[in-house]
Amino acid sequence: MKLTYNSKREGNSIIISINGDLIGDEVGPQLVEMVSDAVQDKIKNCIIDLKGVRYISSSGIGVLITMLTKMRNAGGEVYLTSPSEHVKKLLIITKLNNIFTVFDSLEDAKEKVV
Repeated sequence: MKLTYNSKREGNSIIISINGDLIGDEVGPQLVEMVSDAVQDKIKNCIIDLKGVRYISSSGIGVLITMLTKMRNAGGEVYLTSPSEHVKKLLIITKLNNIFTVFDSLEDAKEKVV
């Protein structure tokens, strides 16, 4: 399933909503570039809404980690929201649930972060 995304800025945060399979194809570098631009604009938080993501490959995991690294190097943070059961299991198996803060919903993340 082709990956699509959209982003919006709220306060000192950028919210990126992803739909499709996160496999690190040509869209992966675009997502990383979006985070780099946000860092340049002094944005400190990146919320990635995974509600529409069915599958994440190892390359897709690499994209998420690269985004996290860029934000943390600039004193910011990346938050994941609304993972499906399949994506939740992947985060647990890879222990990424210990690296990322994961919220059950975008609303929960906005309450605590934005």
